[in-house]
Amino acid sequence: MTRKLFVTTALPYANGPFHIGHIMEYIQADIWVRLQRMLGHEVNFVCADDAHGAPIMIAAEQAGKTPQQFVAEVAAGRKPTLDGFHISFDHWHSTDAPENHALARDIYLALRANDLIDVRTIEQFYDPDKGMFLPDRFIKGECPNCGAKDQYGDNCEVCGAVYQPTELKNPTSALTGATPVLRSSEHFFFRLSDPRCVAYLEQWTQDGKLQPEVANKVREWFKPGEDGKALLGDWDISRDAPYFGIEIPDAPGKYFYVWLDAPIGYLASLVAWFAKQGRDVDAYLADPALEQIHFIGKDIVTFHTLFWPATLHFSGRKAPDRVWVHGHLTVSGAKMSKSRGTGISPLRYLELGLNAEWLRYYIAAKLNARVEDLDFNPEDFVARVNSDLVGKYVNIASRAAGFLAKRFGGELSGDVGVEGRALLDGVRAHADTVRELYDEREYGKALREVMLLADRVNEYVDRTKPWELAKQPGMDAALHDVCTVCIEAFRVLTIYLAPVLPALAARVEAFLRIGPLAWADAQRALGRHRIGEYRHLMQRADAAQLDALFEPAAAAPPADTPALPGGEAIAAEIGIADFAKVDLRIARIVAAARVEGSTKLLRLALDVGEGRLRNVFSGIASAHAPEALIGRLTVLAANLAPRKMKFGVSEGMILSAGHADAKAHPGLYLLEPGAGATPGMRLH
Repeated sequence: MTRKLFVTTALPYANGPFHIGHIMEYIQADIWVRLQRMLGHEVNFVCADDAHGAPIMIAAEQAGKTPQQFVAEVAAGRKPTLDGFHISFDHWHSTDAPENHALARDIYLALRANDLIDVRTIEQFYDPDKGMFLPDRFIKGECPNCGAKDQYGDNCEVCGAVYQPTELKNPTSALTGATPVLRSSEHFFFRLSDPRCVAYLEQWTQDGKLQPEVANKVREWFKPGEDGKALLGDWDISRDAPYFGIEIPDAPGKYFYVWLDAPIGYLASLVAWFAKQGRDVDAYLADPALEQIHFIGKDIVTFHTLFWPATLHFSGRKAPDRVWVHGHLTVSGAKMSKSRGTGISPLRYLELGLNAEWLRYYIAAKLNARVEDLDFNPEDFVARVNSDLVGKYVNIASRAAGFLAKRFGGELSGDVGVEGRALLDGVRAHADTVRELYDEREYGKALREVMLLADRVNEYVDRTKPWELAKQPGMDAALHDVCTVCIEAFRVLTIYLAPVLPALAARVEAFLRIGPLAWADAQRALGRHRIGEYRHLMQRADAAQLDALFEPAAAAPPADTPALPGGEAIAAEIGIADFAKVDLRIARIVAAARVEGSTKLLRLALDVGEGRLRNVFSGIASAHAPEALIGRLTVLAANLAPRKMKFGVSEGMILSAGHADAKAHPGLYLLEPGAGATPGMRLH
């Protein structure tokens, strides 16, 4: 039976390029979608930019652009990255598109007609200098629980406490540094506490639409009220002007909170995609056979398991059939964070010429159907790619194709003998197992199954030794059969790997002179068939390429700012509050050594007056001999978050000067303080 599948991934916020967490999710969803397409199912796979909200409005203002211009520039960079990682979305849209404006208003009006919207007066922080109410993330202060300074208005990153912005001690505006004041404002609430919503969500969240661990977690959110019945908190869905978003009907100066209209972007993207095709989207969504499936990260479970299904259901629309949650991506065991400089840039990955399918395979090999974080380890990455993809899989074709071309004109034999048939039957027999594992999102198990089959084929090659058969008179038929078995097995393994390695599968199709691979092709032999010329299908991964991925790329100067003699323009203007956040300290270099495996880095042990030594990696190896640095004073950016690198943790960054064009103007000059400075002194 053909399935009808409407599949989405979480919408990326349009304030910057994709981070690796986006790409991990898109790869996970794309593998599943490609499997369904290979099985002959109908899939509509869409996504969009999440384009609204105060952060985008503020970032656009700081960049001297309108919010529309700002998000359009971000959106323009999406396609190269998506194409680069072979992500097969049918359509990419924006939540600022007309379809989303119309749908958001329609859904809101339906909720209001269903008596699920309340208007209440609330107090919130207002920045008197900026003239706007402050979102939680733009308020900072001391945690009311542990007293940690410089914490955001919604939760503490030190102790993990969750609180209201008004509970912060000594709050300040992150925009201007002003002390915010409390002001009253009317806000619109979706009454999630309504008994109808509670009853519906209790049933919806526990009937198999969520993974067991997610369903168990969500169950905890149904807190018992005084009458013993479950009680959910109502959801504030409005924000005050100035705000970049969708204006609420009949409420001038009030806008939908971004998390109301963002998931509606799933539907808006589908509407736009169907309009391009001239199809009836309402009939499609009304089809009871349709399966609506969302892939999301564990940080947005609340929105997708409470607010989103309730919003859809009580506005008269179809709720999701599945919400599949995945964990986060770490690097060598450390949490990734773009803001803390510990993320991997997908665009830089591609710019360095790293094979996108290495990453697709590595991520898939670690993914399962549970909500578990997966770790990106550079050494493991190189070893797994080279062992599995090159050493096991591609090796099968390379060991047989040359003999077929030179001795048999590229033609496969018609009958491969008893041993060959047994091997191929055994490889084909795993088609259902591999398919089921992919379908259940147990990608790691599926790929382990495929590599065990590849091992079996390589054992057959080692046992039959085609290179020796080729030297023995009268063994042409045996050689022909062995090489044919290899190519047939390689084709079946390619089918099993095609959802993960679509570009490589396309090259295999060209090499074998066959049409687009379908899953059912695993059970059909090619028979007497002439294959094409074999060309190497995949290079081995090089550890040096991974090193470059973790070295910071040089930033381009603003186009409208003249360059100084050093080759770089002055960076964008900042306020004194921004500068004050950087804690620059005098540091003494106690020890210095080259880093094995890197041509650029030195490992420095620094005394910053703390009673301990800091470990810092610095890319100054080309300009300074380690032994010449010992005992010298320099300047350290001391409050940078520790960064997990391939070689260890770096606890800050020393300052040096150099020309932007390092090739034409080599040299890096260590910043050194004057006489009398001692470790630990702060620069003012």
